[in-house]
Amino acid sequence: MELFQLMAATTTDPAQGGANWSTLLFTFVPLIGMVVIFYFLLIRPEKKRAKKEKEMRENIQVADEVVTIGGIIGRVLSIQEDTIVVETGSDRNRIRVLKTAIAENRTAHDDVEKVTIKK
Repeated sequence: MELFQLMAATTTDPAQGGANWSTLLFTFVPLIGMVVIFYFLLIRPEKKRAKKEKEMRENIQVADEVVTIGGIIGRVLSIQEDTIVVETGSDRNRIRVLKTAIAENRTAHDDVEKVTIKK
């Protein structure tokens, strides 16, 4: 309600001149500054991290050693569109997990850097 009253005062009261515009400016400049700060401190780094995670999951190959979000460590046996079959331990148990459940690829490839999800 204050904003609308302030805007109405700036358009209908020519006697005060630029005083109301300066008040309006000092009201919005800190708000705009906070939005910019939030973008550079929170939103942009999160987008970069999500992009690296997606790239890591797309570059998983058969025989890579991976760690799931739940902490299961195993080797990739096969890769489908959205799932991966992981073989764990010496008893050769096989688990089918979603690609989004992969937290880390422990196999170093020359063309892809190692990416770990930190939460």
